[in-house]
Amino acid sequence: MRNIYNIPLTQLSGIGPQKAEELNALGIESIGGLLDYYPYRYEDYRIRDLSEVKDGEKITITGQVITEPVVQMYGRKKSRLSCRMMVNETVIKAVWFNRLFLKDKLKPGLEMVLTGKWDGHRLQLTVSESEFPGRSSSQTGALQPVYSLSGSFTQKGFRQLIDKALKSYRSLIPEILPESIIRDRGLLERSEAVARIHQPGEAGEGQAARKRIAYEELFLFQMKLQAYRQMNKRRADGIAHAIDSGEIRRFADSFPFTLTDDQKKVVNEIIKDMRAPSCMNRLVQGDVGSGKTAVAAIALYAAVKAGHQGAFMAPTEILAEQHARTLSNWLEPFGMQVGLLSGGLTARQRRDVLGGLQMGLIDVVVGTHALIQEDVQFRSLGLVVTDEQHRFGVNQRAILRKKGLNPDVLTMTATPIPRTLAITAFGDLDVSTIRERPKGRKPIKTYWKKPDEFDRVLQFVEKQLSKGRQAYVICPLIEESEKLDVQNAIELHDLLQAHFDQFRIGLLHGRMNTEDKEQTMKQFNDREIHMLVSTTVIEVGVDVPNATVMIIYDADRFGLSQLHQLRGRVGRGEHQSYCILIANPKSENGVERMQAMTETEDGFEIARKDLELRGPGDFFGTKQSGLPEFKVADLTHDFEILEMARDDAAALVSQSAFWTDLKYTHLREFLQREQVFQGEVLD
Repeated sequence: MRNIYNIPLTQLSGIGPQKAEELNALGIESIGGLLDYYPYRYEDYRIRDLSEVKDGEKITITGQVITEPVVQMYGRKKSRLSCRMMVNETVIKAVWFNRLFLKDKLKPGLEMVLTGKWDGHRLQLTVSESEFPGRSSSQTGALQPVYSLSGSFTQKGFRQLIDKALKSYRSLIPEILPESIIRDRGLLERSEAVARIHQPGEAGEGQAARKRIAYEELFLFQMKLQAYRQMNKRRADGIAHAIDSGEIRRFADSFPFTLTDDQKKVVNEIIKDMRAPSCMNRLVQGDVGSGKTAVAAIALYAAVKAGHQGAFMAPTEILAEQHARTLSNWLEPFGMQVGLLSGGLTARQRRDVLGGLQMGLIDVVVGTHALIQEDVQFRSLGLVVTDEQHRFGVNQRAILRKKGLNPDVLTMTATPIPRTLAITAFGDLDVSTIRERPKGRKPIKTYWKKPDEFDRVLQFVEKQLSKGRQAYVICPLIEESEKLDVQNAIELHDLLQAHFDQFRIGLLHGRMNTEDKEQTMKQFNDREIHMLVSTTVIEVGVDVPNATVMIIYDADRFGLSQLHQLRGRVGRGEHQSYCILIANPKSENGVERMQAMTETEDGFEIARKDLELRGPGDFFGTKQSGLPEFKVADLTHDFEILEMARDDAAALVSQSAFWTDLKYTHLREFLQREQVFQGEVLD
């Protein structure tokens, strides 16, 4: 059988070299690619009854002209044409703008099909499209696909191309899914689904076609993840850490707090993985302040006690320095040496750390992406911990893993991920979740204020500072921008220092050198600075228990999950904490985001709402997150289909027949093309 993806576009009548070039610009390279170019919505041209139509809706109706048309001219060459029409037993007015050429055709008694915007109060239809009897119509009474087009293509012209391609090549559309899955899941066959998604006829047909194609996209992606997991399970070339449970308990008991039940459960999952001979690949997701660092510390302790080294990669230098301090406090009393490797070290300090790692004198190293540089070598790397892992590209994480002989990998995120995204983005990882907050933490009170209420906010802050508390003020930009009307950190710092002359105001942003940033954070930690004006450089992990106020300026410029992360910088001590959002109520999605923030502190609920508002593509704020871009599947709404696809893919790759049976050859070839067998694509 001919491969539809190898048939050139010019084989289809109506596509010459120029049209083919325009199709190439849309990412369409073959006849198969043309048929896989799906509509993103449909125009509804089905005939409707006026009684079931809402005001302002776009509708299609049939009616009879009952009066001569009336013409009004206005402006230069602008016209308004109107006439009365009988639709069933209702007389309505039909209005056309700048369609003067229709005047001679609108004769009383003429039957017409009209599409336009309905005004129920005035019984008036503002017509956008008119059809006359005797003409063959490709759209009356149907749902019509709408495509994302460029160049010289019109919707009508593109629909005609699709129609020709389906008539000539539909029989060559290959089936991808196993027959058993199509049967058990009640899915359309692929050729039928492709035909119906382009030419649905009725809404139900289009929905069935969409379900089949969405399932296929999610199934193929899950095949990659599940095959990767299956291969990792088969491999026994990881490190089987020898871990004594009693020693782990003694280390955990040394913390100045008691582990929550969730933390204990996650620690047990990690220790079980580390004892196994296959590589651990586990994600720990937990809400802000849920105690993920303590869990990571226990895993690092276990790796070192088993005779290996640990590496902890953090996204920012401030966070790396903070983690190094915390881990030193916890691990060094047990005779373990913690090193810091960041861009701010002198050449001599760096040499000392590198030498300590190679000789095994440093047990745990904390650093930024500096850890993945070529000259960083370990004596025996047994565990890699990556914090806020979606901020690192797949390649960066893979380089760090290769610095050991298949070390265990623990990734952590404080961005709670809706299950939909966790299954999709991290389907190749085992996911552990910490939902419980440490005991004694008071809920953070969150308020939304408009920019003209800033003076009242400052009065409140002054009372908090006078009680000995500290405050953060966050704004989006470092310097003025002509493009965005936002307050900037430098200007805001100067304004606040002038307002609070009795207090010391600090400034922190990403363009400061490491030394200055570290000095500023140390002064804030030591309470020498009362209020810290900062960009989002402090978003993740910074821990100052005495800080009780978080003010976020231009809060409508931030995503919901980012706002939640920022809010999590306060509420870490014994005192009541507050988060105040200064936001413009007129910004897009601004009201919904501010309401969500004031209504809940649950990071998982915030994440669900954020996914709903922003869509999965923007959820992580980075293309490096490994999230695929689907043509049809929508991670916000297709959760049930995603779970089905995940379960089916996992069941299929776990069967020995999948790896040998001829009927699965095309799926194995798909995995080969996606480089799953090299283990390089997915991390």
